[in-house]
Parts: sequence; C-alpha cells; structure tokens
Amino acid sequence: MSKKKSDRSKKRAPSLITIVIAVLLALFAPQLYKLVAPMLDLDVPGSGNGQVVRIEFPADRYPKTAAHIQHAIAKGESAVCTIDRDGAKANREDSLRGIPTKKGFDRDEWPMAMCEEGGTGADIEYVAPSDNRGAGSWVGNTLEDYPDGTRIEFVFE
Repeated sequence: MSKKKSDRSKKRAPSLITIVIAVLLALFAPQLYKLVAPMLDLDVPGSGNGQVVRIEFPADRYPKTAAHIQHAIAKGESAVCTIDRDGAKANREDSLRGIPTKKGFDRDEWPMAMCEEGGTGADIEYVAPSDNRGAGSWVGNTLEDYPDGTRIEFVFE
C-alpha cells in the first residue's frame, strides 16, 4: 500500500468549526426545538395547539402584582395570556391611554401588554414600582423560551 493511500485512510479529528457547532446545538437545543417544532407541526405544550401552559406565579415575591392579576380575573379579564410580543407596544399604549401616572407608582395592566388579550379595556391598578418591575422581569425571564402564540395561565398557590 502506498504512503499516500494510507494517509488518506487515517481518521481525521473533527474540525474546530464542527466542535463549536456541536456545542452550540447542545446548549440551545431546547430553544431551537420550541422555535422549530411549531413550524413542523410537532406537539409543543401551549405553542398554538390549543393547550395552555400553567406556570406558578411567585405571589410571595410580588404580592401586589399577584393580587392585581387575581382581582382583574375575578372582574372578568382573561385568565389566559396568548404571547404576542410584537403587539406589546401598541397594547401598552391602548391600555394606558387616559390613565394618569401617579408619583411613586407604576400602572400595572392585566392582561399584560405582551398578551393578545391585552390593550384597550385592560384592567389597570397602581402598584409599587419594585413589585411591578420585579414581576415584569420574572415574567420576561420565565416566558423567554416560549414562542409567540403560546397560551399561558398563571396559577397562584
């Protein structure tokens, strides 16, 4: 056997690019799955397939915001939030129109602006900024991996 042929038959180590791609896929597989699965009509809970994803809201950490959500639902607002990030800005403008700001408070809205159900007619309450903004940050982080169209219901236990 010639030297050239034996060199070609040796196994080559994976390239750096192959390793990087493999690591990135491993790290981001759950997020990619949530993005790609609806396009492939795979069954991902809450991603437009009619199911509602139930998530426990940390009422002990954000009691004023939790109380507002529960009051709004009791008054007839939707308990389900269908994620619609692109509509958030317009929904916020519509829901807060005509509601004056109040020194030392945030205007909390339910349904949230990031929900299809939000916007005109949303229930508004004045809530301490630390509670409202902490809850908003928690919601954003908790829902970041769910695609638009996912139906969410917060549960309070």
